[in-house]
Amino acid sequence: MEISWQDFEKVELRAGTILEVLDFPEARKPAYKVKVDFGDFGIRWSSAQITFHYQKQDLIGKQIVGVVNFPKKQIGKFMSEFLVTGFADEDGNIVLTTLEREVTNGSKMI
Repeated sequence: MEISWQDFEKVELRAGTILEVLDFPEARKPAYKVKVDFGDFGIRWSSAQITFHYQKQDLIGKQIVGVVNFPKKQIGKFMSEFLVTGFADEDGNIVLTTLEREVTNGSKMI
């Protein structure tokens, strides 16, 4: 399905740096709770099913891409405030969308 440029411009894909990672044992599928600094867009939490490829301590300081303008989503007792982006590998495990070089937190993908 094709979308227009105006449709794409509505999606706020922003760079952010992971500040904290917590276990999320209540999640139906293995996941972490991640706290990310999006600069002027604030510090936000989300859940991410990234436990297969990543250890919590290795995620701290990693710059990722998130969608910051979706509505908040209740996941059990946890409120997800943005969407972590990634790609499924050949086994369906998520590989994070990361940046090759550091940019300012909150920078928009263009």
